[in-house]
This record gives sequence, C-alpha cells and structure tokens, in this order.
Amino acid sequence: MSEIHTGARYVEALSALPSDRLARSAFQDLVLRIARPGAALFDFGAGPGIDARFYAGFGFRVGAYDVDPGMCDFFSVHCGALIQAGQIELHTGTYPDFLASEAPAGATRADLVTSNFAPLNLIEDLRSLFLKFHALTAPDGKVLASVLSPYFLGDLRYRWWWSNCRQLWRKGHFAVPGAHGPIVRRRLADFAAQSAPYFALKRVFPGLPSIRERDAHGIDMSRRGSRAWLRLMNCRFMFLLFEKLRLEPPANETVHRLLIEKEHQHGHDPGNDERENDA
Repeated sequence: MSEIHTGARYVEALSALPSDRLARSAFQDLVLRIARPGAALFDFGAGPGIDARFYAGFGFRVGAYDVDPGMCDFFSVHCGALIQAGQIELHTGTYPDFLASEAPAGATRADLVTSNFAPLNLIEDLRSLFLKFHALTAPDGKVLASVLSPYFLGDLRYRWWWSNCRQLWRKGHFAVPGAHGPIVRRRLADFAAQSAPYFALKRVFPGLPSIRERDAHGIDMSRRGSRAWLRLMNCRFMFLLFEKLRLEPPANETVHRLLIEKEHQHGHDPGNDERENDA
C-alpha cells in the first residue's frame, strides 16, 4: 500500500482485493485446524482486531498486541464487548516495551501465537522477537505467521526485486522501503535461522486456500525444505508454522548473558562465587 492505513481505512483497504480476502480466510482456517478448542492465542501485530475478533468468536481466549495507536483505538471499539467480557486482552505500547515486558505470575501462556498479514516482515531483528514468543508460550507452544514470500512470481515485474535478488540468495534476505519502515523479505532458511534456538520451522503452507490435499498439509521442512520454495511461487504470502524448542541452559548463550547482566544490575558478581570456591 502506498499510504499508511490505520483503523477503518486499513480494514477497507484489506477488503478491497479478492486475493487479500482469500489470504486472510486461508490463514484463519489454518488457525482453526492447528489450535485445539478453547486454546489461548496471542495475536502479534493484531492491527484493527479483525482476526482477534474472529478467533474469539470460536471460543478462543485471545491476547493481542499492536504498536500503532490508531490501530489499537479501532481495535478497542471493534472488539469492545469482547474486551469487557475478558475474552480478549489488548496490549499496547512501544515495540521495545513489548519485548521487555514480563507476564504477571500465573498468567496464561499462549498455545499458539498468530501473526497475519506480514508483521514479521517489519522486524529486522527476529531473534529477539522469537525469544519473546518463547516467554509468551506454553511448553508445547507454536507460532503461525503469514509472511511475504520472496519467491512470488508476481514480484518479478518490479525493478526492486531484480536489484535485490542476488542479496536474497547470498545473504538470505533483503529490505525495501515501506510506509512503516523497511520491509524485509526472507528466504525460508533465514526464517529458520532467526527463530533458533527458541523455535524450529516445521511446516510451510502456500498463502491461499488449499485446493489440493498436499497443500492442506503443508510442506514438511525436515523432508523437503530445500525445494519448498517451488510450491510457493504462485502466492504473495506464505504461512510458516514454528514449534517451540526446549532451551538447554549450556546451549542458551542469550539467556545466560541476560542472567549475568541481571546479576550485575543487582550488584552481585558471579565471579565472587568462583573465587570463594577456589579459596
């Protein structure tokens, strides 16, 4: 979109193209197939609340976050009754605040994080976001994200694709300017690398309603990962399903670093313990 759409204008813009309506419907249907009845969902980049309201209508408990104040204002009205009933909880604030926030003790962990219409393409540092998703989710949690496909044949008519295709294959991603900041398109291998060690990319689905049975089951990345892109060339979006990994403390260098920094902030030097033991 060439201009920034917020609230009602965004809803109108997303409903204008049949392809966008089909993509939203396909994503919502996939959520219904993946999430167990009554599951807790968290909608990241929730926009005006279209998906959150849809999920709540099927009995899911929904947490949601969006960084845009205009979107959140529309969300609060669009989902007002469900928010009042406690079935939807909207989180607002800056993106750094979202990453740094901690869930209250005893808070329900999400069984599935959803992210429709490519919010992840607006994030340059995905690893920090997947660390946050790891904290938000239950032990067997999953992430389902709709992202822009760099393999879409329809983009080959644009000069920006050709000027960046070499970088895509060499570095795994490229960025182009967008209304809300850089739009980062990534290869599947780059998404898999950015999600580790917190999640593993398990399946990829074409971003349109399934016509063939094999599309309904998606592409198993453990078996056909290197050739998955061949089945994603006719879709503007691709749906990525990540499964949560158990973090082993010795291998989790990021969390270890954060713990060390936290100890220093509280005036404790872990090295003192080693020196005392040596003594």
